[in-house]
Amino acid sequence: MSGIIKKAIFPAAGLGTRFLPATKASPKEMLPIVDKPMIQYAVEEAIACNINEFVIITGKHKRTIEDHFDYAFELEDKLKKSGKKKLLKEINRLNRFKIAYIRQGYALGLGHAILCAKPFVKEEPFAVILSDDIIDTEDTLLKDMIRLYKDLEGPVLALQQVPMSEIHRYGVIDGEKEWDGVYRIKNLIEKPKIKDAPSDLAIIGRYILTPDIFDILEKSKPGKGSEIQLTDAIKKLLHKRPVYGYLFKGKRYDAGDKLGYLKATVALALKNPELSEQFRSYMLEVSEGLKNV
Repeated sequence: MSGIIKKAIFPAAGLGTRFLPATKASPKEMLPIVDKPMIQYAVEEAIACNINEFVIITGKHKRTIEDHFDYAFELEDKLKKSGKKKLLKEINRLNRFKIAYIRQGYALGLGHAILCAKPFVKEEPFAVILSDDIIDTEDTLLKDMIRLYKDLEGPVLALQQVPMSEIHRYGVIDGEKEWDGVYRIKNLIEKPKIKDAPSDLAIIGRYILTPDIFDILEKSKPGKGSEIQLTDAIKKLLHKRPVYGYLFKGKRYDAGDKLGYLKATVALALKNPELSEQFRSYMLEVSEGLKNV
């Protein structure tokens, strides 16, 4: 099996209930962080890893995602005539990449969303990127995972240590340390209670998977939450091949949560060359104001 990862899947069919009413008619993945929607950060992360074929799994009310990555002739013409070349270049930058859209008819979970991409992926290894897990632009999580996949020739899951008070929100691994930052996974539990958690190593939204996961997903029955859980399928995959976890020690923002979304917005605004100086000054003003409250 080739060690080159050319394709990435972006599950984007969820209802985004944590952000209602903002997500009643607009996809969560299109919520802006500074000047880009969440899903664009995810696509750009994949592009930085030389991935150039993408499939976005969509659902109802997700048409704006397709529109975002499509040509906008009237807007482009207006920008061209007004001499706004920088903006024109920015909105056209992603048009040269292949993006396919597959609609998930029923909200049957992450495992089902990935199964929908089987005709696109075929017999190749692939990346899965959850766009509401924002990785700091200076970190190289996905690149490191792809490098590890090439060395080990097995699926790789991104891990992060999380407080035990939050462990019930994640899939959690029981693993054996191979070397610093790399674990061979022995078992996985989806959203365990604290007393049932085998570790504090949680699976976060980056995966390198092999196509044999599809056969398992096709035979999977709904698990926790009446959904087809990817964690359950990977647990079965452990009986067929080694699966590894890569411990991420960089900065990640859970932008699927309101507080995490605000933290991501602040962090990326401070890195934006057009905003950073003025925004930093404003944050200092706010900080001083809080001292007097």
